[in-house]
Amino acid sequence: MAGRKPGTPKTGGRKKGTPNKMTGQLKEMILTALDTAGGVGYLVEQSEKNPTAFLTLVGKVLPMTVQGDPENPLHYTIVERRIVRPGNPDS
Repeated sequence: MAGRKPGTPKTGGRKKGTPNKMTGQLKEMILTALDTAGGVGYLVEQSEKNPTAFLTLVGKVLPMTVQGDPENPLHYTIVERRIVRPGNPDS
């Protein structure tokens, strides 16, 4: 069984908080490829040709928490679809 016993100090590996080198290299490669493909113009083109993939990308880069302005709250409408059997309004 690999690992250290509970309570023993860590003796190797990266220090806590050290970024993963491969992640940084991969991000740099992706940004270089985007720049080579046309940058913003390429992203606009993809938003039109592949909206599902583009919106997935947008969802990954937007912050997970959206904070609203208390002075100007967001207003929204809920749309609900229900299947109703003819003659039985409760189902």
